[in-house]
Formats: sequence, structure tokens, C-alpha cells
Amino acid sequence: MNFITALGSQDFLQNALFAGLLASLAAGLVGPYVVVRRIGYLAGGIAHTVLAGMGIAYFMGASPLVGAFISAILAALLIGYISLKGFDQEDTVIGALWAIGMATGILFISQTPGYKVDLMSYLFGNLLLVPADAIGTLAWMVGGLALVLLLVHRPLTAVIFDEEFARLRGVPVKTLYLLLLVMVAITVVLLLQAVGLIMVLALLSLPAALAGHHARSLGMMIVIASLAAMAFTTGGLALSWQLDLPAGATIVLVAGVAYLLSLIWRSARGGLRR
Repeated sequence: MNFITALGSQDFLQNALFAGLLASLAAGLVGPYVVVRRIGYLAGGIAHTVLAGMGIAYFMGASPLVGAFISAILAALLIGYISLKGFDQEDTVIGALWAIGMATGILFISQTPGYKVDLMSYLFGNLLLVPADAIGTLAWMVGGLALVLLLVHRPLTAVIFDEEFARLRGVPVKTLYLLLLVMVAITVVLLLQAVGLIMVLALLSLPAALAGHHARSLGMMIVIASLAAMAFTTGGLALSWQLDLPAGATIVLVAGVAYLLSLIWRSARGGLRR
């Protein structure tokens, strides 16, 4: 069935599109801060420690998403604290937390009886399984995320571009930095059902990196990244439906190809100008 035709008649496909668009909007809102601040490795550490919370929640019979939220926020605060305090080599500590989170999740998953199809969908993403009652929750979460960013955008921008100047002006640098990591954690969980845990960092960073090629301000970068992420999700979902491919992997592949084309275009344009 043609994707457009199916979209008009299949409720589960409409739910998948709405959930993907909401998750993409979250990625477009938070991703530029991650890219500009160059904390992709921190976001990766947060993303992969989520598996520990999901595995523990699944083992205890609770919702994996609840465990994902708790572990993501705890990981964000812990990694942020380590980053601010400068304990040991930062990348080594984050790598250790990354590995511990993944290992803990796998151990609890292995001890959970039954077929773990639901958890596998969180690892690899499955937009087509998003329930209708989850759309409203996702919408409220993305709305809350947008409201918080609207309130802290100016001081957070100051922290990202010139942390020392912001500190001298009395801006609560550490608090805003930890708040940013918590928002990254929430966005990671929102993206789980779209592209899965394994590829969540790609959708968080690729639209923002592409937007950085064409934007001259952080505000414009957020707008372009949000539109690009939603376009990648829609295009990837349509392509996966037509070709019978995994939705999450197709979305990330579309985003990756678009980023590479944008990078080539920017390089070629710079060469012509010179």
C-alpha cells in the first residue's frame, strides 16, 4: 500500500508519524545546544546508561520507559557532577559509566523470563508499535521541554558560548549546565521509540550539525534543526514503509545522507568563494 494512502486509513501509522514528529521536535530543540557546547560524548554516556534502568524495570515488572527516565536523569546529574568537578580523566569516567550501564542492563535482561520483544523495540526503535495513548504524553513532555528552553535560552546561550563571562555576570553556570544535561536525558528517552537506544545519538546530533552549516545564530539553528529532524523522520518512515525496512535505521540513514550532502555543499561553496 502506498504510504500516503496508508497514512489516511491506518491509525497505527498515524500514531507512528505523530510520535516521530514529536520526538524529532525534541531533538531539534535540544540538539543544537549539544552540538554547540560539544558535549556529544556526555549525551552518549547518558543514552547508554539508560539500558541499566530499562533492564532493572523490566526485571521488576515495571514499564521500561519509567526505568529509562529515572536512570537517564540520574546519569545526567552524575555525569554532569563528574564533569564539573573534573574527577580523573573525564572521558575515562564517562566511558566507565557507559560500560557499567550497558552491562547492568544486559545482566538484568538476561535474568528476566519470557520473550523480550518489547525491550528489543526500545533498543532498535519501532515507531509502528507506539500506542495511541502515548501521543498525548509525548506532546506534554515536548511542550514542557520547549517552555523550559524558552525561559532559559538567553542565559543558557551565554553559558554555552562564554562560560567565564556568564559566571562573572552572575549567571548560575553549574545549575544551567546540569539542567541542560537533564533536558538531554529527557530527549534521549523521547527518541527511544523513534530510532531506538542504539541510534538515538545520531538523531540528536545530525539535524543540529546540519543546521550549523546554514545558521548564523543559535535560535535559527534550533528552527532549522527542528524542521530537518521532522523531515528526516517523515521521509525515513515513508521510505521504510514503501521498502519494508526498519523505521529507526532508515530515519537515521536519511539524516546521515542529508548531513553528508550538506557538508559537501558547504565545502564546495567555500571552495568556489575562495
